[in-house]
Amino acid sequence: MKNTINSRRTLLKSAGALAILPFAAFNDVHADPYPIELIQPDYNADFWQAIRTEYSMDRTMINLNNGGVSPSPKSVIESVHKAIDYANLAPARNLWQQLEPGIERVREGLADMFGTQVSEIAITRNASESLQNIQLGINLSAGDEVLTTIYDYPRMITAWEQRERRDKIVLKKIEIPMPLIRPMDAVDALEKAITKKTKVIHVSHIPFCTGQIMPIKAICEMAKKYSIECIVDGAHSFAHIPFKQKDLQCDYFGTSLHKWLYAPIGTGMLYVKKEKISSIWPLMAASKEMDDSIKKFEEIGTHQSALHNAISDALAFNERITVERKAERLRFLNKRWIDKIKQDKRVSFSVNIDDDQQWCGIIVVMFKGFNHEKIGEYLMNSHRIITTPLKYANIDGLRITPNIYIAESEIDYFAQALLNILDGKVSGLTK
Repeated sequence: MKNTINSRRTLLKSAGALAILPFAAFNDVHADPYPIELIQPDYNADFWQAIRTEYSMDRTMINLNNGGVSPSPKSVIESVHKAIDYANLAPARNLWQQLEPGIERVREGLADMFGTQVSEIAITRNASESLQNIQLGINLSAGDEVLTTIYDYPRMITAWEQRERRDKIVLKKIEIPMPLIRPMDAVDALEKAITKKTKVIHVSHIPFCTGQIMPIKAICEMAKKYSIECIVDGAHSFAHIPFKQKDLQCDYFGTSLHKWLYAPIGTGMLYVKKEKISSIWPLMAASKEMDDSIKKFEEIGTHQSALHNAISDALAFNERITVERKAERLRFLNKRWIDKIKQDKRVSFSVNIDDDQQWCGIIVVMFKGFNHEKIGEYLMNSHRIITTPLKYANIDGLRITPNIYIAESEIDYFAQALLNILDGKVSGLTK
């Protein structure tokens, strides 16, 4: 027992972790720490440890599902709580007169981060609301075609399918190669599907089910040759990888801010190119006087100002880290576990892992002959590791999305659990 305890302490100390993980689980899946020479020298362990302690979390779990929604740092949560308490003192005054005007500062911060005009940014509640403003508000006639991919998000597919039923438009879901070894193959696949009736291309910047960073600028530039408008689903890209609107050249961009920006749950952003605003009908009705205003997409009725105002705190937190440094950290964490298992011939990935410019914080790993739902249940029930078993389009795997508060020791622990599965030390997980 003494040797086991010392090994566990060595593991935690070597990675600078403060996490308290289940002792029995560590006893079952002890992972030797990485040799110090394999840890990139430009990483400041003290910096990332300080960031780690900015989050109030259940340290008995390892959260590798930050793709759906991410926890917010303490500064953001505290901002929300204070504003809610203040609003409740006298809602009619404090909510509408004192807190709501703060949305303009938030708008300025988001416009600066995305590299656009303030008049092109609307504050929404999530990516779905942002994108459906465009999907259901853009003028399309019977027979008009919309191109998307088989990897795009189900809720957005559902919105287009509703327009198919209501307005008799045509939705085409295009299959593109995955993993995408040559990024231009995605552009070519979409271009081949274009006809004279194609009016819109709708594509995810980073599809939720693959983690592939799509060549959005090339897609948008290709679309412009045919006078086709481009809607970009940026739910998984904004504040995840570094870019500005000019790097995309899209007409419309929608994202959730409670994923990679770490803003409060229930916050999002919509970008509409200024000259396009007047032609889009908002999801909820606005007066004619607002036809040319980006704010018409915010006409949702009474809402909690504390949520959107705390986006400013999330922006400040991200400014401290920088998106560039965040992306580097996320790739580092993913490479750490990928390198442990990639030599096994039964293991494959949804992206080209040899080109880390095509992926970042989201990876889907596939284990040939294994049931991924059972693996997910095993990891949670036996080791309290949260992952995302995923079966969508032609992808059947386990989605892994670490975040900046995850310690190297937790990644090593997860990697060793996967190795034990592959080594046959865990029964009942095969198909």
